[in-house]
Amino acid sequence: MEISNQGRRRVVRPVTQVPEETSHLHEESRTGGAWLSRRHSMRAEALTIVVIYLVYEVSRGLTVGDAHVALHHAREVAHLEQSLNVFVEREVQGAAQAIPGLLGVLGVAYLALHLTVTGGYLIWVYRGRLSAFPVLRNTLLLATAIAMIGYIAFPTAPPRLAGIGIVDTVSNGHVDLNTGLVHSLYNPFAAIPSMHFGYALIIGSSAVVLCRHRTTRFLGAAYPVFILFVIVATGNHFLFDALAGGLVAIAAAFGARWITRTAPEKRRCSTGDGGERGPNASRVADNLANPHAHHRDEL
Repeated sequence: MEISNQGRRRVVRPVTQVPEETSHLHEESRTGGAWLSRRHSMRAEALTIVVIYLVYEVSRGLTVGDAHVALHHAREVAHLEQSLNVFVEREVQGAAQAIPGLLGVLGVAYLALHLTVTGGYLIWVYRGRLSAFPVLRNTLLLATAIAMIGYIAFPTAPPRLAGIGIVDTVSNGHVDLNTGLVHSLYNPFAAIPSMHFGYALIIGSSAVVLCRHRTTRFLGAAYPVFILFVIVATGNHFLFDALAGGLVAIAAAFGARWITRTAPEKRRCSTGDGGERGPNASRVADNLANPHAHHRDEL
C-alpha cells in the first residue's frame, strides 16, 4: 500500500502487483534453459528422446560424406596412431579372433548395447534419481548435437573399411551394415567421434555417481572400458575415435552443468506435475564433468 498526504487528506493508493504465477511464466519465457532444466512426464521425455534420436540417425544417413575423403581421413588417423605407437587395433582384433565365438558376441554387443543400456539406464534414473535426470538427459542431447558437427566436418571411415588389414566382423553376420534398410539410415563415414564410447562414458560415470552398491558402481566403471574393447575389436572405431567421443562427452557434461546452474532457483523443487528439479542435480553435473570428483549423490 502506498500512502501520501495531500493537505489534511490521506490518500491510500493500492500498489499493483503482478500475480506470482504470471511472474513465474514470464521468467520461464525469458530463460532458454527452462524446459531443459526440468524433469517432465515419462511420455514427454520418451517422445523427446525418440524424436531426437531418429533425427540423429536419419541425419547421419543423409549426410554421408565423400568416400575418398572419408577413407583418406581414416588412413590419416591410422598414420597418426602409428606415429604415436598406439596403433593396436589389429592386435586387439586378432586377440579377440583367437577366442572362438567371441567376435560374434562382440558384434551383437556393438549393435544392441548402444540403445538398450542407454534407454534402460535413462528409465532407471527417471524413476529413481529424480533430480539427476535433467542433467543426464541434457548431457546426452548435447553430446549428440556436438557429434553431428563432427560427422559433417570430418567424415571418417571406420577401420574395417579403410583397407589397413582390419576385418569387418559385424557385417559378416546376420546384420549387414552395408546393404538394405539399415544401410539407408547408417552413415559408414561417421566414425569420429565414437558416440558408442561417448554414450558409454556418460552412462558409466553417471552410474558411478548415482549407484549406491559397490557392484553396480563397478559395472558402471567397467562399461565404457568394455565398449571400448567392443568398438575396436569389431573394427568399427580407432582409439582416436574413442578419444574424440570421450572429449565430446566431457564437453556435453560441462554444457549440461551450465544449463542446470543458470536455471532460476524457483524451478529447483518439485512442480507437482511430473516435473522435478532438485539441488543435487548440479552436484551430479559436477561429477559428470569431473570424473575425479569423490562425492556421490545418495538419493
